[in-house]
Formats: sequence, C-alpha cells, structure tokens
Amino acid sequence: MTGDDRLGAILLAGGRATRVGGAAKPLFEVGGQTLLHAAVTAVTDAAARPITVVAPVLDETLPVTWVREDPPFSGPAAAIVAALSSWPDADDPDWTLLLACDLPGVGAAVRRLVADLPLLPADTDGICLADRSSRPQWLIGAYRTGALRAAASALPDGGRDAPVRALLDDLAIAVIAAPDDLTRDVDTWEDLEEARQRAAHLEESP
Repeated sequence: MTGDDRLGAILLAGGRATRVGGAAKPLFEVGGQTLLHAAVTAVTDAAARPITVVAPVLDETLPVTWVREDPPFSGPAAAIVAALSSWPDADDPDWTLLLACDLPGVGAAVRRLVADLPLLPADTDGICLADRSSRPQWLIGAYRTGALRAAASALPDGGRDAPVRALLDDLAIAVIAAPDDLTRDVDTWEDLEEARQRAAHLEESP
C-alpha cells in the first residue's frame, strides 16, 4: 500500500453466536467499550472509508453504514458479498479491511495489518494474521478490493451458506504470524471473562 492508496472496511457483526446463547457478541464490553465500538474505532483510526457493518443496527451512534446479508444468518461469505454490493464500485477503496467484531485486540491487529501492507509483493491479493497454531484468521485481514469483488462475483447464490474460505480460496494471500493478543477472539462466556480480566490487568499496569 502506498500513501495514495485508500482503505475501506467491512465488519462482520451479525452471526448467531450460539456458544453464548445467541447474545449479541459485538455489544459485549471489554475494557470500557463494546467490541463493536473497538472495531469501528480501529478502522476509523486507520482512515478507512467506507465502513460497513453487516448486522442488524446495533448502535445508531456509530458513523457506519449497516447492511444485512440475504437471507440473514446465511454466513460470512454472503455477508461480505452484501457489503461489497452496497458500495459503488466506481469509487472502490484500493484495500478492504475485513474484520470480525469479536476481537478484543482489534486495534493492535489493524495497526499490524496496515503496517505490513506496504511490504507485500505487487502480485499479492491480501494479508491476514495467523493464530498461535499458524491457522489463518481470514477475518483479521486486508484484501485488494478488486480481488474481493472478482471472487464475490464468482460465488454461486451470492455466497449463501459459504465459508469465508470459499471466497478467498483463489486469492494470493500472505499469512503473517501474530501474537495471541491480536488474534484471540470471544467465542464463549469464558473467553469474555478472560478478555475482561486481561483488559483490567492492562489498566492497572503502570
């Protein structure tokens, strides 16, 4: 990414959250703010525009656009397709940050992605972080918007019920090892409690 490149952001916040009884995970508070607010702040600080959240409207005060996948709960690939479809392609950003909204460390994760983008070879379609087991975290990534659009157009049924991997499978993506704090998400009540404890510890540290 050069200084002239533009960033957009797609934030996925509309999953079923079955492991927490269907609660709205993006509205969980960690460190004094919701996970959704933290994600929006992270991409805003990176000068991303547009910012689209795929979910029912969860917080009307946020400076974002809200869209839903059709039908609702038809999976992350369909959510990404819906967000891209809402953008006028004549004014696409060069890169799109693609993020789940259950990441307590989203601020540091976005900073890492943005810092590493200028290091990518010209023929690379994107970058994502990997967790401690070296597993790619596709929803902590930044991708060329043109490549995402091309991949989205190739998905049958608008990506309905398809995993993110189906969307990204043919893209050339650099997978970068990252500290746990950048990739750890909140999937369970135990994860939430641990995240809150870590945030409290950081606040107490000198």
